[in-house]
Amino acid sequence: MKNAGTEIEFVRLTEVSAEEITAHMTDPRMAEHMPLLKAEWTHQSTEGFIQAKEACWQRDGLGHWAFLSGGAYVGWGGFQKEGEEWDFGLVLRPDSFGLGPRIARMALNTAKADDRIPYVTFLLAPSRRSLRGLERLGARQIGEIDYDGSRFLKYQLDTD
Repeated sequence: MKNAGTEIEFVRLTEVSAEEITAHMTDPRMAEHMPLLKAEWTHQSTEGFIQAKEACWQRDGLGHWAFLSGGAYVGWGGFQKEGEEWDFGLVLRPDSFGLGPRIARMALNTAKADDRIPYVTFLLAPSRRSLRGLERLGARQIGEIDYDGSRFLKYQLDTD
């Protein structure tokens, strides 16, 4: 997916080197707001991660992308079906955090165009200080949940 007039591209995770994803996920700053990132991330972790996300594409017809800016890898994210809900996640390299709103809007346009997705959920670590970006998109907090032993703030955004 390419957004006309911009340098942002969405490509499959398989189109980015596993080494780039491994370097991203082993940056110590990543674990700060990712409570599920408990174990050491290795090249093998990256391979398993890519396979799992590709399985979502096969199962659900939608999944996670790698994001490129000017052809360079800046992060990953996308949609994953959790029960009946579609959850959206966005994990950018620290030097690319400023691209978050733009990438999120592009991805959410995909959800808005998909009749299967009446709303999108977001799970955020309570350590996140600024949630204004989500609120500007129109998301509202609907509670807190425990996911795999970690607490998250749960937000929802209607797509219609």
